[in-house]
Amino acid sequence: MQTILIGLNHKTAPIHIREILAFSQEDIFQAIDDLMKVNFFSEMCIFSTCNRVEILVVTDLPEDTALKQVMDVFLKYLENHRNVDTSHLVSLFYVHQNLDAVRHLFRVASSLDSMILGEPQILGQIKESYRLAVAKKSAGVLINRLLHRTFSIAKRVRSETGIGDHAVSISYAAIELGRKIFGTLKGKQVMLIGAGEMAELAVEHLIRHHAGTIYVANRTFERGMQLANRFKGTAIRFDEIEDQLIHVDIVISSTGAPECILNRNQVKKVMKRRKQRPIFFIDIAVPRDIDPDINQLENAYLYDIDDLQGVIDINVNQRQKEALRAERIVDEAVVRFEDWLNNLNIVPTIKALKQKIEAITACEIQKTWQSLGQNDSPEILPALERMGNAIMNKILHDPIQFLKGEGYHKDHSAGLSLTQKLFRLEESES
Repeated sequence: MQTILIGLNHKTAPIHIREILAFSQEDIFQAIDDLMKVNFFSEMCIFSTCNRVEILVVTDLPEDTALKQVMDVFLKYLENHRNVDTSHLVSLFYVHQNLDAVRHLFRVASSLDSMILGEPQILGQIKESYRLAVAKKSAGVLINRLLHRTFSIAKRVRSETGIGDHAVSISYAAIELGRKIFGTLKGKQVMLIGAGEMAELAVEHLIRHHAGTIYVANRTFERGMQLANRFKGTAIRFDEIEDQLIHVDIVISSTGAPECILNRNQVKKVMKRRKQRPIFFIDIAVPRDIDPDINQLENAYLYDIDDLQGVIDINVNQRQKEALRAERIVDEAVVRFEDWLNNLNIVPTIKALKQKIEAITACEIQKTWQSLGQNDSPEILPALERMGNAIMNKILHDPIQFLKGEGYHKDHSAGLSLTQKLFRLEESES
């Protein structure tokens, strides 16, 4: 059996191409129905995320032709069923076959091939793709084993390395700094000034950490209300910001204002009214919204986008070091999966060998019993069967160990061919 993986991702194709090729759940169901009608598609699974589109196929085609034929079928499907002109897309696809496909899938699930190294979302997305393949019964023995092994390796990478321990996005880095300052973000009051995308992402992280009430201040009050409703928060007007600073613990600002919205003197007055309770400012705006001199005030902590980028650069380096450990785990897993594949390939030959030896043994036992006079000595048959089984098991032991390659060889295909010829298993099967 040949395992073929064809795909493109954020490294090989721009977003507008990935959008065209993306598969929804309904698209995946339809594609499986259509492609599993191809007589040489034994199993298949489709992975589709914002950063990649991949198809995994198991086929019984010969190794030298499998890749080309599977690629031709996939491209033809995209043209006929997705109305995609693939003539200019072929160079964007990467292909992996057999163990290379296994290694690629292990790396993807372990977030070693992600746009953000160590991000956790990809494992859940692969699990969802597998669930769809199971629902459509396109996952067989090989894909079932491969995907379950993939999940196990990804979890091991996550638990045994620190690949996901360090914040590597602006918004997440900001929240991690906030956690260091406050210890916990649970119940902390948040003010969002402006409606920048990174600020919104930061608020989403805060919500995951069980932050308290979220106040939204925007120059257009109606827009502020819309954003506040999204986060189940409260909209306030711009001229209420200074008064509201008395109550909040975290301020995230991302407006397009040409000058600072908050200056040192304003915050200094607020800190007196707050009785010096700590307050954390995250300024993600360019130009900056918050006066840098605020950092000189006691218990006022301000980080701008350059500060956060510095944290991210350090954390990326840490993740890259952890990725080396993750790659070793993947390498070990590929070797183990290769062993499983080799054993899977030898099962039919071992089964045929056992059946042939069992048939010969049973025939000879019957002949011997009949020659001894079966009517006069029925108790001899069980003894003959025990002896026959003992001899058969001893005869089979070495050939089976040879096939498994335990201390004998590593070329399983040569071992299979030799065993089939020695015992004439091809003749017995025919």
